[in-house]
Amino acid sequence: MTDYIIRATAAEGQIRAFAATTRDLVEAARDAHNTSPVATAALGRLLTAGAMMGIMMKGEKDLLTLRAEGDGPIGGLLVTADSKGDVKGYAFNPEVMLPPNAQGKLDVGGALGVGVLSVIRDIGLKEPYVGQTILVSGEIAEDLTYYYATSEQVPSSVALGVLMNKDNTVRQAGGFIIQLMPGASDDCIDRLEARLGEMSSITALLDAGKTPEEILEDLLGDMGLEILDRLPARFHCDCHKSRVARAITSIGKKELQSMIDEGKPIEVSCHFCNKIYTFTVDELKEMLEKATRP
Repeated sequence: MTDYIIRATAAEGQIRAFAATTRDLVEAARDAHNTSPVATAALGRLLTAGAMMGIMMKGEKDLLTLRAEGDGPIGGLLVTADSKGDVKGYAFNPEVMLPPNAQGKLDVGGALGVGVLSVIRDIGLKEPYVGQTILVSGEIAEDLTYYYATSEQVPSSVALGVLMNKDNTVRQAGGFIIQLMPGASDDCIDRLEARLGEMSSITALLDAGKTPEEILEDLLGDMGLEILDRLPARFHCDCHKSRVARAITSIGKKELQSMIDEGKPIEVSCHFCNKIYTFTVDELKEMLEKATRP
């Protein structure tokens, strides 16, 4: 298992923690969408967050959607994740190029700009749960930390990072989410804050060879860290030709007939993974015939 997520508790249940290494899934997304370095960093951070937040859900069919939309040149990001560690997503403008920020890092905040972060959980109820907050920095980790504090009233520390190679492939990616449970003692809070304040960046830790287990051990090892679970994480799109065919049929008989009259095959690409599906004129005729049956 290359990419994976650790689920853990510490301080006798006063803290819950998640940590992930996601280099391969972020590289798969970069390869699928041919993203620029700054778009890879932005999308990779949100994919990593989505994978960790997805496994917080209980139901097998539960779905999480993270949507960040801003006035920056990337336009926005969309990620969906399930409760099994599968995640997919895309950047609205995958080719955006920006100079480094004042710290010499990829300027994810500048790419996203000012806007809104939406967290949508579909857990099988009539309506999905939707939480929204402003993008406080556009750097994604800070935005999610702010989201948890304001929308869910869960004090959290979110760290996310993507480190690129000179050839624009992904060198390291990962993150953690540390959350204080209701009733956490002042001593527990103080110790956790002190430990978080001493930490290096998540990409520096991963690049030094630290595993998610070791990162949590450094943070919470003297607070009774207990690792509960280790789950695989992957970039996975569940699109298939029959689903795309249903989407084409849904645009209406008139539009379908217009495509048939053109007399040429059509190509449709999936937003999430860029896979291209080709439909011949005969396939379009078959779809129209099915749509007109009583």
